[in-house]
Amino acid sequence: LLQRGTFSHRRRCCGVAAPLYAHYLAQTEATWHPGYDQTLARHEADYQRVVAWLTGPVPGGKQIFYQKQMAHHLLPTMNLDWIDGFRHALLIREPRATLISMSKVFPTLNVEATGLLQQAALYERLLSSQGVPPPIVDARDVLLDPPRMLRRLCEALEVLFDPKMLSWAPGPRPTDGAWAPYFYDKVYRSTRFTAPGSAHAESLPAKCERVLATCEPIYQRLHERRLTVA
Repeated sequence: LLQRGTFSHRRRCCGVAAPLYAHYLAQTEATWHPGYDQTLARHEADYQRVVAWLTGPVPGGKQIFYQKQMAHHLLPTMNLDWIDGFRHALLIREPRATLISMSKVFPTLNVEATGLLQQAALYERLLSSQGVPPPIVDARDVLLDPPRMLRRLCEALEVLFDPKMLSWAPGPRPTDGAWAPYFYDKVYRSTRFTAPGSAHAESLPAKCERVLATCEPIYQRLHERRLTVA
């Protein structure tokens, strides 16, 4: 929802979702990912070419190029020097809810797949390279108070808040990736942010218990540094 309803929906902004997904799939050979073949067939798998595009001119002459990266797509073999010239925000989510959601799609899960380890490393890297910490936003906080949290995020990124960030038209978009039909069903039926559900409304699969135990302290350290509206 943050991809669909926030920055990519602004008047003078273009957005891209998970541009390094094809590279991630090609390198990890994670054939169990829904849309594996379609993603590799349609999207660029050479990360250096993707990076050249991401760091090039903003498409369409827009003012803001919003790039929604998945932290676990940033593989250890990649040179990340290119990210230091961007403004960043980290989106975190309570790990129990994350794992319950992921377990419905992926047969196996580990800490790396949640992206939390990578986000913690990114936080430290960006703090060191840019001298200021990247703003952290918790998904639950956004759902509890979308207008105030998105205004707060815009302030942290030094861009003006746009009310268009709060709602969007249902259905797919031409810019959706080949994997979208497998992951965006609820998003396609949405038009705005809705109240968050309880992370304990569903049972956590037993296979995720050990992963959760590792994720929780990492999440808590990031959560303590998150943006708030209080």
